[in-house]
Amino acid sequence: MASYNVIHLVIWLTFLSLVQLPMPSHCADPGPLQDFCVADLNSPLLVNGFPCKKPENVTSNDFFFDGLQKLGTVFDFLNVNLTEVDVFAFPALNTLGMSMNRVQFHPGGENPPHIHPRATELSLVTEGKLFVGWVSTAYILYWKILTAGQVFVIPPGLVHFQLNVGKGNALFYAFFNSQNPGISKLAPALFASTPLIPDPVLTTAFNVNKTIIDLIKSRASVLIP
Repeated sequence: MASYNVIHLVIWLTFLSLVQLPMPSHCADPGPLQDFCVADLNSPLLVNGFPCKKPENVTSNDFFFDGLQKLGTVFDFLNVNLTEVDVFAFPALNTLGMSMNRVQFHPGGENPPHIHPRATELSLVTEGKLFVGWVSTAYILYWKILTAGQVFVIPPGLVHFQLNVGKGNALFYAFFNSQNPGISKLAPALFASTPLIPDPVLTTAFNVNKTIIDLIKSRASVLIP
């Protein structure tokens, strides 16, 4: 009986220690193993992330980014301007598990339904009025209309969107727990892939005829990011 109690205690202590440890599946990026690893974007090596520049070649300028000083002036057909601050734009983010975007909207502008496969998103509105929403795997829509100073969180890998519902311009910043959160927009993924998804797949999935699918595909050129 004493032996059984000892084994039982060991099992419980092991369980408690495991549930208090961060599980790898819950982490967007692996933790860094050194103070910094400024990405060498020109390296021919292919790794999960980027190789590091030699520390002796790193300067303070590597940790500085001024790409958000001015607002963008070029807007896409959805009246949106996107400025990405990820590892490709700011190599010092390599291995640090973070990045951000700045998104500007003209009136009526929309950041269409999309997912970030590798990161949670924390959205902070600083100007205007945005309708922000995401859909769970139970197909429940969670949404808010945000104004300056308000924040909405979007779990990783779920479909979400932002729409300017105010009368003027809108601006928000999205913060990610990954140096490269990735993005997949639903419309281009479904109707402008290479090669194209066969029509029978789409007609069955959407329960519509081929004429409607062909109409959407005929406008695919403007759907590609």
